[in-house]
Amino acid sequence: MSNVSSPLNRLLATEPPQPFIAKSSQGRRIRFLRRTKVLLLTAGVIVVSILILVRSLYSLNYEQHTAAAPHSNLEFEQSESSLSLCPEHDPSSTITKTVISIHYTATATETVTVYKEAPLSLKYEQLEPVVFSLIAWSKSSGAELSLLIKSILMYITGPVELHILCDEDAKEAIKPGLSLIHSPTYEVKVRYYMPTWDDMVSRIEREGSIASAHAAGTPGLMKLFLQEIIPVKKAIYVDTDALFISDPRHLWHEFKSFKNTTAVSMTSHSDRGTPEWQNADRICSCVMLLDFEKLREMCLMDSTLYHQVGSGLKATSPPAFKAKFGAPDPSDGIYHNVRLGDQGYWWAIVDYFPELWEPLSFDYEVSSCLMEMYETRLGEVEIDEQQEIYEQGHVGNTPQFGKVVRPKLLHFNCLDEAERWYEWRGWSDSNNKLGRRWGAAVLYHVGFKWIWLNRFSFDDSQPKIDIEIAEVVFEDQKFASQDSIL
Repeated sequence: MSNVSSPLNRLLATEPPQPFIAKSSQGRRIRFLRRTKVLLLTAGVIVVSILILVRSLYSLNYEQHTAAAPHSNLEFEQSESSLSLCPEHDPSSTITKTVISIHYTATATETVTVYKEAPLSLKYEQLEPVVFSLIAWSKSSGAELSLLIKSILMYITGPVELHILCDEDAKEAIKPGLSLIHSPTYEVKVRYYMPTWDDMVSRIEREGSIASAHAAGTPGLMKLFLQEIIPVKKAIYVDTDALFISDPRHLWHEFKSFKNTTAVSMTSHSDRGTPEWQNADRICSCVMLLDFEKLREMCLMDSTLYHQVGSGLKATSPPAFKAKFGAPDPSDGIYHNVRLGDQGYWWAIVDYFPELWEPLSFDYEVSSCLMEMYETRLGEVEIDEQQEIYEQGHVGNTPQFGKVVRPKLLHFNCLDEAERWYEWRGWSDSNNKLGRRWGAAVLYHVGFKWIWLNRFSFDDSQPKIDIEIAEVVFEDQKFASQDSIL
C-alpha cells in the first residue's frame, strides 16, 4: 500500500478543479447584474413618466387659467421689491418678492407673485427707528442711564436713536459701555445735548412761573422742554432708574393708538390722590410717550420771548397751571407749592386738557414706589391669567383693572438708600420682598456684558454706532431768532 501521507501522494490525491462548478458561480453573477439593470431602467422610466405627467397637468392648468384671455403678443414685466415682516417678528424674515405682470393685447392683465428665498443680508433700513429722549445729570445718574441703555440694546429689534440731555459727568459715565460696541445688530444713533446749568435756568426763568421742590431739581424740569431741544417727531422718555426686560418696540407701537389730539401718554393711577401733591400721584411722568410735533405746535411751555415778539402767540400750559395751583406768588410770579416737580406740572396740563392725554398700560411702568410692582414677580411660570389677575395689587379703580400686567419695563424708584438703584442692599437680602421677586432680573441685566451686544464681525457692510454732540437751542430761542429778537 502506498504511503498517502507523503507530500507527493497528497498532491496526487488532490481532486482537480471541476469546471462546471466555476461556470455555475459565474452565471449567477451575470444574472444578478442583468436583473439590477432591468430594475434601474424600470425605475428611470417611472420617474420620467411622473415628471412628464406633472408637467402636462401644470400646462393644462395654466391653459385653463388663461383661456379667457387672448394669448397673442404677450408682454412680460418683472420687478423686484423687498418686504419686511411685522417688526415684532424676526427681521431676518425679510424676503424678496418678484412680481411678474403679464399684459395681453386685450384689456386683461394678470399679476403673478413669486416669493424667493430670503436674502442673507438683513434689511435694517426697512424698520422705523425707536427714538428715546433721556436725561442724566451727574455721574450716578449717568451710570444708571448706562444700564437702561444696555437693556434697550439687549432687546431692541430695529434701529434705535438715543437723544440724551446730560452734563459732562453723566456723559463720561455712559461712554465706557457704548465704546465697547463696534458691530451692533442694528444701527445705533447717539446724540448728546449738553446745555450749561445757566442755559437750563434761563429757559425756566423765561417761562416765568415754574420751580421745583423735588429732588430732580432743575434737570428734572427739562422733561417739560424736551420737545424744544430734540429735533425729532416723537420720542419715548424713561427715567434713569428703570430697566427694559422686553423689546422697546412694543412701547413704541403704542404711538399708533394715539388719537388726533393725543400728545402724551403716561400711566394713570386714578386710585390714588394726595392733596398736598395736588393729586399729582395719579400719574407718573417716569415713563412717557411724547408727540414732540404736537407739543411744539401747541407751544406747550410759555416764554417771555413770545410776548416780546408781540405775535399774539399763546402757550398752552399757563391756564392749566393757574387752574391747578391758583395764583402764583405775587412777589415773584412763581408757583412754590408744586411738590412733585415736573410731574406736578404735567398733571396740571393733562387734568386741564384731558384730550391731550391717554393712559399707558402698567406693563410699561411696573413701579416699586407705592405700587409694589403690582405684586408681579418672577416664578410661578405656569400660572394662568385668571389667577395672575387675582394676585395683582394696586390696580383697582384704574384703567388696568381686570387686565393682566405683563411686565415689559421695570421701574425701581424710591430706593433712596442707594446712590444708584441697582446697588440697593435689598437685592441681596433674602428676606426682602422686592429682592426675592425681582432680584434675579436685576442681577442678570447688571451682569450682562456690553461686548455681548456685538453680533457680527466688524466690516463696512454692518450696522454701526454713530455718536455725536448736538447743539442745544430752545424752541423759544429759535422763534425769537426768526424775528430778530435775539
